[in-house]
Amino acid sequence: MTPRIYDTADALGYHLAERIASGLRDAQSEGRAFVLGCPGGRSPTPVYAAFAQLMRDARLDCSTLIIAMMDEYLLSGVDGSLSAPSPSAHYSCKGFGERDIRGRINESLPKQLQIPPQNLWMPDPTQPSTYDGRLAAAGGVDLFLLASGAGDGHIAFNPPGTQRDSTTRIVKLADQTRRDNLATFPDFRSVDEVPTHGLTIGTGSIANLSKSVAMILWGRDKQTAFQRITGASSYDPDWPATIVQECRNAEVHADRAAAGV
Repeated sequence: MTPRIYDTADALGYHLAERIASGLRDAQSEGRAFVLGCPGGRSPTPVYAAFAQLMRDARLDCSTLIIAMMDEYLLSGVDGSLSAPSPSAHYSCKGFGERDIRGRINESLPKQLQIPPQNLWMPDPTQPSTYDGRLAAAGGVDLFLLASGAGDGHIAFNPPGTQRDSTTRIVKLADQTRRDNLATFPDFRSVDEVPTHGLTIGTGSIANLSKSVAMILWGRDKQTAFQRITGASSYDPDWPATIVQECRNAEVHADRAAAGV
């Protein structure tokens, strides 16, 4: 897999935004929805920003675009139960999807062209395993945008040691993942505020349900991730983001800072 290197993260974002637009048009010509797998956090933000700009200029019909989120934090109740935070919480992945993906894309589109609320998909913490079935019933994920944790290679919330064929489930977050997420969600004042559990799509789910994937790496802090992912020939459970090596039509997109060139 030869990585594609860009001068800037913005150039990377624009390339993938155009690809999403093209895929959306193709799916509509076939009379079907286009399913876009989306992580939250910093890595995909240049893509979401560029796609929103394209919508300001091109005004595509996004009513058949499905945003399939990857994960969500879970909060522990006094009885030990786990539940998703309010979407208004600064770290809510659903809230991120509503504000930074769906909301940003919709803001320049007339209502009839907007992504409807029901097209933002999240796994259900009460029935995690149903998410894989829902994605399969939709025909799979047309394009899954992926990101790697800088410190431990987590993908979604899959921690180091994740089995290759893991499916959507509840996991205990790795300590390094929680530390990485202090940068992802800077309103956390310390690692003690980061939830200890999360709901995540599995590495096997990503590999088995995606028609194509694009790993996004930008910034100097992703140099180790770039080296681990591009240096792998198959899935390495010590760095779960290497699952990209076993996905169909897989690509790595990086800026010069992440690639170290």
